[in-house]
Amino acid sequence: MKKEFVCVKPRSSEAEDRFINMMDKLHSCQIENRAGGRLYLSSISKRYSFEMFEGGDDHWEIIK
Repeated sequence: MKKEFVCVKPRSSEAEDRFINMMDKLHSCQIENRAGGRLYLSSISKRYSFEMFEGGDDHWEIIK
């Protein structure tokens, strides 16, 4: 099965902290699952997992 990836950027100060301290400032995340309009993601560093709406949310935004 082919792995899917998405690039995200932080919108909130909480997300910015996670981005710097747990994601090593790497934008790419692996999509672990999709369900109900939500993405379940894990960072490339594998130290942080989170979920977000596919169109973005208060904490994270998908970038192209």
